[in-house]
Amino acid sequence: MTEEVIRVKEDSYILATTAHPDDRTRVLKQGDTFAVFDRFGDIETKGTNELGLYYQDTRFLSRLTLKLERDRPLLLSSSIKDDNAMLAVDSTNPDIQEDGVVVIPRGTVHIFRTKFIWNGTCYERLRVHNYGPMGVELSLRLEFDADFADIFEIRGTERHAHGRNEPPLVQDNSVLFRYEGLDRQLRSTRIVFEPKPTRLTDVLAGFDIVLPPGSEKEYHYAVSCELQNNGSENGPAPDRVEKNLMVSYDKASRNATEELTRIRSDQPGIFTSNEQFNDWMKRSLVDLHMMRTETAYGPYPYAGIPWYCTAFGRDGIITALECLNYDPSLARGVLSYLAARQADSVIESQDAQPGKILHETRTGEMAALGEVPFKRYYGSVDATPLFVMLAGAYYVRTGDKQFVRSIWPNIERALAWIDTYGDPDGDGFVEYERQSPKGLVHQGWKDSHDSVFHADGKGAEGPIALCEVQGYVYAAKLAASSLAAVFGNTARASTLEDQAHTLKEQFEKDFWCEDISTYALALDKNKRPCKVRTSNAGHCLFTGIASDEHARRVATTLILSSSFNGWGIRTVAAGEARYNPMSYHNGSVWPHDNALIAAGFARYGFTEHAVEILTGFLDASIFFELHRVPELFCGFPRRPGEAPTLYPVACVPQTWAAGAIMMLLESCLGLRVLASERKVVFCKPVLPESLGRVSIRGLYLGDARVDLLIARHTDGDVGVNVLARRGEIEVTILK
Repeated sequence: MTEEVIRVKEDSYILATTAHPDDRTRVLKQGDTFAVFDRFGDIETKGTNELGLYYQDTRFLSRLTLKLERDRPLLLSSSIKDDNAMLAVDSTNPDIQEDGVVVIPRGTVHIFRTKFIWNGTCYERLRVHNYGPMGVELSLRLEFDADFADIFEIRGTERHAHGRNEPPLVQDNSVLFRYEGLDRQLRSTRIVFEPKPTRLTDVLAGFDIVLPPGSEKEYHYAVSCELQNNGSENGPAPDRVEKNLMVSYDKASRNATEELTRIRSDQPGIFTSNEQFNDWMKRSLVDLHMMRTETAYGPYPYAGIPWYCTAFGRDGIITALECLNYDPSLARGVLSYLAARQADSVIESQDAQPGKILHETRTGEMAALGEVPFKRYYGSVDATPLFVMLAGAYYVRTGDKQFVRSIWPNIERALAWIDTYGDPDGDGFVEYERQSPKGLVHQGWKDSHDSVFHADGKGAEGPIALCEVQGYVYAAKLAASSLAAVFGNTARASTLEDQAHTLKEQFEKDFWCEDISTYALALDKNKRPCKVRTSNAGHCLFTGIASDEHARRVATTLILSSSFNGWGIRTVAAGEARYNPMSYHNGSVWPHDNALIAAGFARYGFTEHAVEILTGFLDASIFFELHRVPELFCGFPRRPGEAPTLYPVACVPQTWAAGAIMMLLESCLGLRVLASERKVVFCKPVLPESLGRVSIRGLYLGDARVDLLIARHTDGDVGVNVLARRGEIEVTILK
């Protein structure tokens, strides 16, 4: 310590020696690597359990805590850059005492931390600046550890055996942690420091700092995640990791920023007259960019952080549908990836059947060993028809005949699954019942164990036919019919169209519930309808399977206060037997669910209801940190002057929640891009009063681009002006 001693004597002075606890988190992601930090930029062992640096479903760093002397710094601010590329944390020293005397008053030393992830490595820079009038001497240290816990273990799944941790290897300026799993994979965490620490052990790196007045010192370190012999196309080779560690902080930062700039450069810009909406839109788009992961088959939107940072079939497809007009390349990447992983045999432990589309894939130790069934898991009843729907929608948006032709065999196999394994009793409805005892009990998007039930609250027994799944199948058959016609197979096109119409008639007969004015949630194994008012029925409007009259009544039911809580539509209406606004699927509000419902409202001409949903979520977005709408929030009624009630373990960010804003806005505008006609269409566009103008710049169709200004007039009418046009592209408004 410095020999100069500052004695603080003011009676009003409040001693500050420790930081206040804070359970909010900060997230970084790039490729298959992501990190969850607390607001200090640390990975603490106390508090939220999900903190850590992760790669391929394994936590490679389980502790990383910065301390000055014996205590954590005092947090000043913590923020993620507006492009999600970097975490920046400002902090200062607490009062540092010696023999009961304050020798360095709080606020003397400023610590500025910045960190980002690039190519499997987390880089950090520490800048320490002395703003005091005298020189200071202090000790800075980083405490660290690596537990190599599997993501499912962190989520609460108990393991009865683990692999072997090798003794940490401490070298001149680095520490290497190694773990050989029961799957025989060697997982390593390497930490490299620059400059060399004053002290370095297997649990901490210490730096003795001497700072004259006004001076600054800078420290760098990098943490790499290494996985050897895993056989995955996404696994980094050890030599590549070594090269990453040799890359300077500044060069790696430039690489990360350039990659984000490249992704955004070809995408349209969306701006409005409402700054709150702009904040929500901007955060949603940068979250979509962050969650976008390059695979061998193209870009894929990983589902969410921390629990779902991998490829999910359903989530990827719905995200691609939400963003289709904005970024059709995402849909192509999703279709390519899922086509390559389409099941080709019956594997009961994976709920796999020929033609079925992937539910999720995992690369961690527990998945490799079969302790969880998710290495390649197909327990999703809706991903297969959604895959066909997306293929049809992608063609309408892009006219990319060559690509769609290349996946036509996958589409045909998906249709074959729908007609055979998807409908084992031949009653015309697609249903599910798990084959693996470790698999999901319920296999629609509401896959909680208690999410499908009868009016009395009793759980439905399988096989179960969900109402929205029949809608997806209907839309899939029509989409495939259109594609077959494009390829000149008129007989196949006619057959698929007839099958769709037959399904629609049968659906109306068996699913409509006159007494509750909506469609049954599902049919159970005895074909008894689950007469429960749920958001699932709104998806039937999205797909077009509902009759016009029943669509009107479903919309009316969904917009009642029992379902619409002021922020959005609940998954289950208040008053139903299992309604619980704090549950995961039985009364909460999900953004992607509401986006699909809003699209369904617009499809049947109830655009004013779509506007209500958009307005509710715009109001809610103001209260969420960083304007980041979470995976879900609680379904309590909206109370004046209060924020929505958060769901405690919701993923933030969640990709299909981020994509919801795109579909909500497009539903209000009636926006479609039709490649075959070289046309952008606005069908009966409507905007809320809070959104007077919307500018879309660089909306593209092939090599043509158009800049548009959509404006709401005082009488509520909406006009569309073409600001610029490059190439052949027509803009049409249908009133």
